[in-house]
Amino acid sequence: MTKSICIITGSTLGGAEYVADHLESCLTNQGFEVALFNHATLNDIQSQEILLVVTSTHGAGELPDNIKPLFDELEQSDLNLSQMQFGVVGLGSRDYDTFCNAVNIVENTLKAKGAQQVCESERINVSSNFEHDETAETWLSLFSRHLK
Repeated sequence: MTKSICIITGSTLGGAEYVADHLESCLTNQGFEVALFNHATLNDIQSQEILLVVTSTHGAGELPDNIKPLFDELEQSDLNLSQMQFGVVGLGSRDYDTFCNAVNIVENTLKAKGAQQVCESERINVSSNFEHDETAETWLSLFSRHLK
């Protein structure tokens, strides 16, 4: 049976969306069914079994505007996501003390709802690593290997 993966993005300037598009191609080539949402809602994700979040960090360590409402709503909900496995790719700059804090928000919110983190999150320092797609693709092999 083909596994289905839902990718959602948190992006302000488009960097996370580009990385998500690349990961979607990689996963499709590996035979996964993939749904990609750049403005995900709770309805889009609540019944997913595998969630991949690709997000930048915005402002003072916050989620970008296109994903923040989803995580605010998720935090307020009484959803049980124990059927869900997830992974996170974050983009940020080590020039800020809130480097990839959006990753922490995503991890903590999903874990609080019972979701199982598949592997260590990837945190890409965009101020020194200019190979975002390649870095995320390398991490993706670890993520897909650990899926149940």
